[in-house]
Amino acid sequence: MASNYNGQSGQGPSKEHEERPCPSQDQEGPQALPLEVLHKKIDALVDFLLYKYSNKELTTKAEMLYFCMQDYPEHFSVIFNKVSDCLYMVFGIDIKEVDPPGDVYALLPVLGLTYNEIVGDDHSIAKTSLLIMIITVIFRTGNCASEEVVWLALNRMQVYDGVQHLIYGDPRKFITEDLVQEGYLEYRQVPNSDPPCYEFLWGPRTHAETTKMKVLEHLAKVNRRDPWSYPLLYEEALRDQQEAAHARGVGL
Repeated sequence: MASNYNGQSGQGPSKEHEERPCPSQDQEGPQALPLEVLHKKIDALVDFLLYKYSNKELTTKAEMLYFCMQDYPEHFSVIFNKVSDCLYMVFGIDIKEVDPPGDVYALLPVLGLTYNEIVGDDHSIAKTSLLIMIITVIFRTGNCASEEVVWLALNRMQVYDGVQHLIYGDPRKFITEDLVQEGYLEYRQVPNSDPPCYEFLWGPRTHAETTKMKVLEHLAKVNRRDPWSYPLLYEEALRDQQEAAHARGVGL
């Protein structure tokens, strides 16, 4: 989906789309749609909402029905929910209803990160998703993740050290140089390591744009759990939240 979207990002919404794989094939509703139709409608709505997100535009239920599913309005809720999950999991985009129940929706970056706005290249949305994964790994591993742990996580996404990637280019350069230069990651040698070992931490921009609680809520949502089901992480995130609130109060 990411590669297909990036080829269409400047074209705007269209009612004609090729069929492409969908991460979810289960369905429900008054009358089950054929899988081919379901895939096409999900795909159409994903492309439409990515276009809206790139242009920083709100959208409405009426608009989504008009452009993507005029013939299947009774299936809107099912398709919309699947697309919402897809955008959240794959692209790091959260769909929020504005002034419910007004059927007006805003598309916001998960965790509040502004990487795609800063870089603004054809693959910035997909790159933001990878950044979110690395930030989460760092938080889960005591706020400091070894290079080995990060690469193991990247390998599960079929991103490998030394192998050129369609979206990320040279993955090592992307995570150890580009994201470091943008201030999202810190990449440093482990003190007194011989031979030298390296580790990742949150960079200053990550600390400025998001919080440990937001990352924990994201982690919980991805795994369909409650934040407090991670008691140690929840305690740390809550403490961080309280310290930040105290610091703001002192600064007033």
